[in-house]
Amino acid sequence: MRRGEVTKGSATALVTGGNSGIGRCYARRLADLGYNIVIAGLNEERTLRTVEELKRDFDVGVRSLTIDLARPEAGRELFERVTADGTRIDVLINNAGTFSYLDVLHTPVERIERILALHVLTNTVTCRLFGERMAERGHGYILNMSSYSLWMPWPGLSLYSASKSYLRSFSVAFSKEMRERGVRVTSVCPAGVATDLYGLPPRWQRIGTRLGVLITPDSCARRALKAMWHGRRNSVPGWWNRLGIPFCLLMPMFILRIARKLTLQFQK
Repeated sequence: MRRGEVTKGSATALVTGGNSGIGRCYARRLADLGYNIVIAGLNEERTLRTVEELKRDFDVGVRSLTIDLARPEAGRELFERVTADGTRIDVLINNAGTFSYLDVLHTPVERIERILALHVLTNTVTCRLFGERMAERGHGYILNMSSYSLWMPWPGLSLYSASKSYLRSFSVAFSKEMRERGVRVTSVCPAGVATDLYGLPPRWQRIGTRLGVLITPDSCARRALKAMWHGRRNSVPGWWNRLGIPFCLLMPMFILRIARKLTLQFQK
């Protein structure tokens, strides 16, 4: 059997934000490994399309939950809705996220609250609640999507990089707590991925992929799941990206000032 593969329908994976981009690729790869899939997302129409696609292509059980995860109570609500009928989650993929490239003083307070609720509170609460059930059984996997930007605390990225930095730090520490309980926790810190998250038009996504600046969503999902199956606490897809971390941390301020002037028009 392939690593992570199960007898079809014998285990269930929950993927937040699983109706597009990297999340959709997680859902497809896990369905191909035999997992029943629960997709939690905000866009109901897109989620239902993904559900039908998975049922057609993989013949596994698929459920959808329409839920806004960027709320303080969302983590607890998600847990209660998923488990209400006795569903047991064996793999939790905390993939849902939102990108922000905007100075803090230009960011509405409501947006700040939603970013922190989604990246910090919801992910932490789902790890706590689903992780407890996994620990009781002595087996399970949790994957949290952090970001390469945690090494890029630059102007405009303050909220995004800080919230993703928390998620990595939390995941690494939480994995050490959970390992003795038979549960593997992994954080993934991808750099550029060809998705709609950054607002790049499809044409530029294709160009970025051909140039090697961006990786495909499926490549990101494949590498992340491989790290999770191997029980790694943290993964940065692509050796070239790992080499670039010191350069990000040591970036001189004068270069950041130049980059800031050139990119102010893109802040939104």
